[in-house]
Amino acid sequence: MKVSLALALKVIVLTIVMFVCYAVAGGVVRLPSPAQTPEAASMAAMTLVTVCFINTVVLTYVILRSRWTGWRLMAAIFVVFYGVTTVMSQIETAVFVTTLPPGMLPRLFLMGALVAAPFSVLAVLILGKWRSRIEDGEPNTRLVMPAREWAWKLTILALAYLTLYFTFGYFIAFQNPAVLTYYGEPEPISFVAHMGTLLRDRLWLFGLQVLRAMMWVAIALPVIRMMKGNWLETALAIALLFGVVMTTLLLIPNPYMPESVRLTHMVETASSNFLFGCLVGWLLTPRHGGVRLSSGARPARAA
Repeated sequence: MKVSLALALKVIVLTIVMFVCYAVAGGVVRLPSPAQTPEAASMAAMTLVTVCFINTVVLTYVILRSRWTGWRLMAAIFVVFYGVTTVMSQIETAVFVTTLPPGMLPRLFLMGALVAAPFSVLAVLILGKWRSRIEDGEPNTRLVMPAREWAWKLTILALAYLTLYFTFGYFIAFQNPAVLTYYGEPEPISFVAHMGTLLRDRLWLFGLQVLRAMMWVAIALPVIRMMKGNWLETALAIALLFGVVMTTLLLIPNPYMPESVRLTHMVETASSNFLFGCLVGWLLTPRHGGVRLSSGARPARAA
């Protein structure tokens, strides 16, 4: 009971820490505040608190179930948090959102770093994962695979991401007329015709999404390497990071994307990224858990 209460208190404290980080970072980068009624501003603040709480719960779970500690864990959490909430989302913004004021995109990247860096450090400290300790006596062999195995697994993941990205984009996002209008797309057409148009006019988009697929995998690698438990727990952690932490900011109103478009994209990306995260965890995490003692080897500190 005491342990549960202590953990709940830590989650509340970290939620406040993340909220303050967003508030301070927004002020540092001089993020413009949209004209809002007091009621709308209050609702936006409460939504941000909700977002911070959800993301804190997911990141707390990942931190507590990590075999890593100290600075290595802080760095890993920063890479994951900054990667999913800023880098991966703002790549899409840079490509598709043409209404941002000049200089806004670099400020968004800087703001993401100013949130992720202090939160990652404080989260590890507050959750008691600062001091190094021996978690088990077996070497970590996760992600140790021959080059040929890496090649076919990465190929499968790239193809899977392309499939999820374009099918969910068409069958969820492009079924909303507001989304079509926002991006200046013509009237709805069949999926086959849509893909044919993309292949003819936007072939570069396929290359971009293959690159993003590999970036998603790169973000997942430290999670796979450091997580305790079996492949299922690792896959769930990655799915929550990709599908939940990445998309929660779409709950917050912003002046550059209409509400209908924003919420439709949230459903689209949350579902497709969650499935892709599951696939990454399942495919890259050994079924035996990836932690085993090699024949004749001495017990070693977890890495």
